[in-house]
Amino acid sequence: MATFDRIAVFGCKATTLFLLDNLNIPYRISHLITIPPEAGVKHDVADYLDLKEAAEARGIEVYLARYYSLKHEADLAHVNSLKMDIAFVMGWQRLVPAEILTGLQIGAFGMHGSAANLPFGRGRSPMNWSLIEGRRAFYTNLFRYDPGVDSGDVVDTFKFQITPQDTAETMHFKNTLAMKYLIERNIESLVQNDYKTTRQDTSITPTYYPKRTPQDSLIDWNQDVAVLERFIRAVTRPFSGAFTFVGDRLVRIWAAQVFDVHDFGHEKYPAGSIVAAFERGNFLVKCLGGLLLVTAHDADFSIEKGMYFGNNGMAIKYFERNRLGFFDLEEEQ
Repeated sequence: MATFDRIAVFGCKATTLFLLDNLNIPYRISHLITIPPEAGVKHDVADYLDLKEAAEARGIEVYLARYYSLKHEADLAHVNSLKMDIAFVMGWQRLVPAEILTGLQIGAFGMHGSAANLPFGRGRSPMNWSLIEGRRAFYTNLFRYDPGVDSGDVVDTFKFQITPQDTAETMHFKNTLAMKYLIERNIESLVQNDYKTTRQDTSITPTYYPKRTPQDSLIDWNQDVAVLERFIRAVTRPFSGAFTFVGDRLVRIWAAQVFDVHDFGHEKYPAGSIVAAFERGNFLVKCLGGLLLVTAHDADFSIEKGMYFGNNGMAIKYFERNRLGFFDLEEEQ
C-alpha cells in the first residue's frame, strides 16, 4: 500500500459505510468525520448510521462533530488540526465550511447529480425529485467543493439510467456505485494534485431543487395513477415513506404499482377509494386514470374494501414548477 494516508471521509449514512468498505484505492482512509446518533435524530437524517464502532474497527480515527454544520469552533479547530490533504464527502447533507476547505492541502471532493446535469438541479433531494418527475437518466458528478451550493468545478461525471423499477433506495445504490467508480478512476491524479476540472457552464442560470421534509410525503389522491406510483417509489425507504389516512388512522405505503388503466367496474368510485382487498394484504385504490395496487404498507388495522383514503385535515404541499413542468427553479435574485 502506498504511504499517502492523509485522506478523510465526511459522512453519516449507510452510503458512507459502503464507500469505506468498498472503495478500491491503494491509499488508506485515515479519518472519518461524522455525527452521533442524537444529531442524526435531531436533523432527521434519512438512512443515518452510527459509524463510530464500524470505522474504528477498520482502523479509521473517528471525530464526532458537535454541529452537523461543522461551524462550532471546536469542530473547525479539530478538523483543521488533522492537516488532511483530501476529503471525500459521502452521505453528508450539509455544506463544508470555507474554513475547512482552505485547510485541506488538495481539496474536498463530493458528489452531486441531477437528471439534467449541473448547473441544473443543484440543491436538495435530486434523486427523489428525478423519480417524481419521471426522468430517465441521472448524472453523478465528482466535484471539488467550494463554499457555494453544489457550485464547484467538476472533476468527472458518470451517467446512469433511471428505470421504471427504480426507487429511492436503488437510486442511492446506483449513485453510491457511481461515486465509488469516479473516485477510483481519478484517485491517482487527485493524490498527485494533478487533476483537471471543468467549470460549470456560467452562461446557464443554475436551478435548485427545494428541500423535502417527511410531511411532504402526504399522498394527494387527486393525482394521476402513474404520478402516484412514481411518488411512492421516490419517497420509500430509506426515506419516511408516502402516507395517507383512513379517518384519523395513519397508513404508510412503501410499494405500489399501476394495476391497470381500466377500472373493472369501479368507474364511479371517488379517487382514494379502496375498491378491492386481497387475501395477503394487497389492495386496490381507485385513482384518476386507473387502479393502483398497493403491495407493501404499514397499518395497525386491516385495510378493507369500502374504506376511503384522505388527509385527516393535513394540508398537502404543492411545490412550484418551472416553465418545463419540473421542480428545479432559478435562484431568486
